[in-house]
Amino acid sequence: GTAMVFERVVNGRELSYEQSPPSSTPRRNGFRLSNAQIPFAEIISGGPPRDGIPALLDPKFVPQAEAEAFMEPDDIVLSVTHEGVTRAYPFRVMNWHEVVNDQIGDFKFAATYCPLCGTAMVFERVVNGRELTFGVSGLLYRDNVLMYDHQTESLWNQLALQSQTGTMFKTPLKWIPSQQLRYSRWRERFPEGVVLSTETGFTRDYSRNPYTWVPETDSTLSGVPIIRDDLPTKAWIFGILINDKARAYPLDRLESGGTFSDTFEGLDLTLTFDPQASELTVVRVDTGEIVPAVQSFWFAWQGFYPETTVFGPPG
Repeated sequence: GTAMVFERVVNGRELSYEQSPPSSTPRRNGFRLSNAQIPFAEIISGGPPRDGIPALLDPKFVPQAEAEAFMEPDDIVLSVTHEGVTRAYPFRVMNWHEVVNDQIGDFKFAATYCPLCGTAMVFERVVNGRELTFGVSGLLYRDNVLMYDHQTESLWNQLALQSQTGTMFKTPLKWIPSQQLRYSRWRERFPEGVVLSTETGFTRDYSRNPYTWVPETDSTLSGVPIIRDDLPTKAWIFGILINDKARAYPLDRLESGGTFSDTFEGLDLTLTFDPQASELTVVRVDTGEIVPAVQSFWFAWQGFYPETTVFGPPG
């Protein structure tokens, strides 16, 4: 029961002690990777630190008349419609933020974009009954953005649509149908639609695309394994998932435009491609439901879904 006080400077040297043993859990950008279901070696830094690409938590929207100040007719937008309200998320803004936490009525969702994979996807933010908000970790897996939720700091893969680390480990995200199309066409279709403002609270050059180099090279930032070489590395495809099975629709097999029929996982599908809008819509014939589809570089889709089937004749 002895209590004693002693100096920490011994023989002229200050001694220190660890309050707890150093953690052997790997960390990157401050995130614990203890139970990652993807290889540590493939979780790499994309360059920016955590939140170096700042996700938007309180997005502002402007009417089209105001958006004319920064939008061009050929700009690509991700579009979400819910209960008659339509919002456009321009890639020129998404390039700098990647994740927009948003809400229309009671519908809470995240609009996300990964410039390295070319993938824009929307998913619900209420997961297992709990509302989450998402940020950008600064980490990549197979060139795809690893998001994190502020509530548990679990890492989530956009293209895999699930958590890869942390307490939310292996939890799936619910993919919501959205549209990706040229702004000129979007304006015609949704005259009352509003546009994500460049007044984000951050100073960024929204007139500049920092990723112009991405489609111009076959290389990937993190060396994505090429498991399937059916198509060129940076060929554009549209990807869908039905019953967790993947199907790819190469853009060059749809470019003539019009309507195509396909059967996948026992379901008859109708595909409509609008070349002017550069937009694909996939519909289930039996229910009339829209099937979520994402435009992606081939390397990214095959990196996550190596068993994917490919629409159309080979070559």
